[in-house]
Amino acid sequence: MKTLYILRHAKSSWKDPSLSDHQRPLNKRGKRNVPDMGARLKARRIKPDLIISSDARRALDTAVPIARMIGVDPTTIRHQPALYHATQAQILKLVKGLDDRFRQVMVVGHNPGLTDLANRFLSQTISNLPTAGIVELQFDVDAWQAIDSIHLVHSSEDFPKNKP
Repeated sequence: MKTLYILRHAKSSWKDPSLSDHQRPLNKRGKRNVPDMGARLKARRIKPDLIISSDARRALDTAVPIARMIGVDPTTIRHQPALYHATQAQILKLVKGLDDRFRQVMVVGHNPGLTDLANRFLSQTISNLPTAGIVELQFDVDAWQAIDSIHLVHSSEDFPKNKP
């Protein structure tokens, strides 16, 4: 069994126009959503063997605190520049290339690639994976290379309850 968690970064700030898109931090809502989502994942005993994150600041500002909350050493997070604005095909290629010793993997990145990837496998499409939203996909396979919709045995979504 392989489990893939697709986590979109929390809400980011556009406040400082001098920052590049890659360097944008989380805004107030994003900073509230991260510990909330971390607590929800911890309550569900989600602890992936590997976390791979875009190297964009908002993705790492989401991945690192969540890793701490769920008991994953943040220094083991793989910073993956290729996840920055990756398409679903690029993300899927990365996932299919993972070492099979990892049973549960979390990918932290950006839309539209993450929504498109989730919709590739979900029976009901989602219009948008919201910021700090997560999709869990379980596949009845032994190798990441073999994941496809035929082998999907379970999926679930968890989206933040956003307040402005």
